[in-house]
Amino acid sequence: MKKYTFLVYHKQYLEFLERIKEIGVLHIIEKPEGIAENDALREKMQIASRIKAALKSLEFNRPKDAVLTPADKNRDGLAVLEEVEDVLSRKEHLQQKVTQTEKERDRMEVWGDFDHARINELRKSGYVLNFFATPLRKFDQEWEVLYNAFEVDRVGSTVYFVTVTRPGEKIEIDADHITLSEKTARELDVDIVNLRSQLEKANEEIKSRAISDYNTLKEAEVDVLTAVAFDKVVLNTHSEADDRVKLIEGWCPEGSEEELNNYLESTDVYYETALPTETDKVPIKLKNNKFTKMFEFIGELYDLPNYHERDLTPYFAPFYVIFFGFCLGDAGYGLLFLLLGLFARMKMKNPVFKSVMSLVAVLGGVTVLVGLLCGTVFGISLIDSPVPWLQKFQAYMLDSDKLFYNALILGVVQILFGMILKWTGEIKRTGFASSLPTLGWLLILMGCGGTLALSTFDIVSAEFAKWGYIVFGSLGGLCVFLLNNLKRNPLINVGSGLWDTYNMVTGLLGDVLSYIRLFALGLSGGVMGFVFNDLGLSMGESIGIPVVSQLVTVFILLFGHGINIFIAALGSFVHPMRLTFVEFYKNAGFEGGGKKYRPFAKYEEETKVL
Repeated sequence: MKKYTFLVYHKQYLEFLERIKEIGVLHIIEKPEGIAENDALREKMQIASRIKAALKSLEFNRPKDAVLTPADKNRDGLAVLEEVEDVLSRKEHLQQKVTQTEKERDRMEVWGDFDHARINELRKSGYVLNFFATPLRKFDQEWEVLYNAFEVDRVGSTVYFVTVTRPGEKIEIDADHITLSEKTARELDVDIVNLRSQLEKANEEIKSRAISDYNTLKEAEVDVLTAVAFDKVVLNTHSEADDRVKLIEGWCPEGSEEELNNYLESTDVYYETALPTETDKVPIKLKNNKFTKMFEFIGELYDLPNYHERDLTPYFAPFYVIFFGFCLGDAGYGLLFLLLGLFARMKMKNPVFKSVMSLVAVLGGVTVLVGLLCGTVFGISLIDSPVPWLQKFQAYMLDSDKLFYNALILGVVQILFGMILKWTGEIKRTGFASSLPTLGWLLILMGCGGTLALSTFDIVSAEFAKWGYIVFGSLGGLCVFLLNNLKRNPLINVGSGLWDTYNMVTGLLGDVLSYIRLFALGLSGGVMGFVFNDLGLSMGESIGIPVVSQLVTVFILLFGHGINIFIAALGSFVHPMRLTFVEFYKNAGFEGGGKKYRPFAKYEEETKVL
């Protein structure tokens, strides 16, 4: 990245911003105090939010495979928005009205057909009708004598009845008084039919607008969001020399500045360029190949690296794939993910979703390989299979003990790899001297650990191993306890080394043990798959009815494996991510805090960058 600083005469400023927006490579530096309250900006952001909601509703109601009408440049986007919002509001109002009327119809259905005019005539004649509802156990037969109570209907355990009394007569009844609606149930049924007809017309209008107005509304969204970005840039501009000069700063990626420089050379705008300093908060634009690019969104769930440290995406990606395979641990499940990813990738047009489906296919493919290595296919264990041709491969399969140790080995490898990345990163950023403590621990862990492994398998003699421990331990201890800060008192270095040793020992032990989850999740998924297989087959056999037995078995297998796949896939996504963000990032010295590179550009161009 290169830092650009511009001084622009106030009369040229808006024209300058328009041209910078067209070039679309400059990330504007925001003011440290942020953007002040601005009514115009707030209003545009509210309009953008309304357009987004309207577009989402149109997408939901759009017929499948519909051919959208091109955007109409002659129509006012805000007017289209108001029209769409009006019909959406009308639809929502009609839906509420239908629901309310149906509830009222259900409430009045027990009273049958009645005439309010006849009820009023009875009142004028000296008879008052009151309507009640009460649980059957509370209904008192004396009410029939005292208040001329007549049962009208009985629904479940509720009695609906009416009393006939004289005006002013007090009615003391432990029941709920019912107020009749203006209309009978039959009249309300007619209203419901009319409301549903209006609702159907509103739905048809929305479907029509989802085809005819979508692109026009989308174009209006682009204009509004572009205006929002423009206003934010204006508000982030410093005014100098009594508002006659505008000061603006931004970042441009190296390799993308040619068009920007050509424009600047053709104008009289004063500008300066500079390389980032250690204190600059430089925006981040990740550069990865096709494989590692699929994992960028996983890293962004945690944080972006800052500009002065390396992007760890290429380094955690291979581990994440293997961890996912270990956690899912079933070749059959992996095959389903592989086929799903490949099929969805062919159907997807959005490049972001297409990349996600590619990742699903990769994860599924690796799970197939790991599942075969673990000897599990749809909960069926291949390790103990009596099939002759499978027995040739069973020697290469991993039982539960081997899976446990392999999970720990993977953890040790990733942690040590992270420490190597930390060491090389320290050398690059602050020099070799500051990296000596990390180098010391690498010498102790890798040197002494490697010597232990070689002596355990009798690759080296005991005498050689003894000198290996002495050499690696001495060099590592020297770096950790005496050379951890060359500018500090050696006694203070020793104290700092002891504290570092305590943190390292306790931290590494916990970090390595965290990788047991790889073994546990894979084992639990396989056990659950076996349980559902056994349950489905035993239930089918116990029924003993042809066809029905097979249907029950198939239902249990589909339902059980469906639940197992969902739970196992969720754990396989989350737990490798946890190992990456906690154990690997910590040991790799990841700092984070980066802000994504977002160039000042037209909205369509910005989304392509994102």
